[in-house]
Amino acid sequence: MNLIGSINKYLDELFLNPVSELDYNKDYELLISVMLSAQTTDKRVNEVGKILYTKYPSLEDLKNADIEDIKNIIRPLGSFNKKASNVIEISKRLLEDKNGVVPCDRDYLESLPGVGRKTTNVVLGILFNVPCIAVDTHVERVSKRIGLANDEDSVLEVEKKLSEIYKDDNMIKRHHQILLFGRYHCKAKNPLCEQCKLKHICKKKS
Repeated sequence: MNLIGSINKYLDELFLNPVSELDYNKDYELLISVMLSAQTTDKRVNEVGKILYTKYPSLEDLKNADIEDIKNIIRPLGSFNKKASNVIEISKRLLEDKNGVVPCDRDYLESLPGVGRKTTNVVLGILFNVPCIAVDTHVERVSKRIGLANDEDSVLEVEKKLSEIYKDDNMIKRHHQILLFGRYHCKAKNPLCEQCKLKHICKKKS
């Protein structure tokens, strides 16, 4: 079995049917939650999202919300001033431009405030099953440690390399597997190296 095959086999052992850990009931909730997840955890976003989407159950409600109240709700996530503004503006844009529907349109999504390539890739993959790799800190760290990318590669270069490796595989599944592996096993601090079946190929310095 080649290197990629060995990696995939182990990822399948750990996460056979991986899914996003962000909670959402509506397409725009996923979009907003992914935007809010920058520099924080999905668990924390889910806790805040439950409050936010209950108090403001529609895009119209979010669009017309008091920004100070939004700031107060999402304060635990950090960068709450900018993120609160993004929540309201995204809601306004979706209502005005797309009748409140999140479109399968990369250019449009990336034009929204706070929505970059990573967020767009997550949304396109989950909502529309568009094959793409979203490179967050976990995916970048794992890819570089196990040799799927080079240490000096930019985030975009990591994405391109992973997309080439998994072009004939279930790219969305592999994205979630690598992310979860980084989140729970190959962590930035105190990684679970001793029990890892990929430690023989890992470039992490002990």
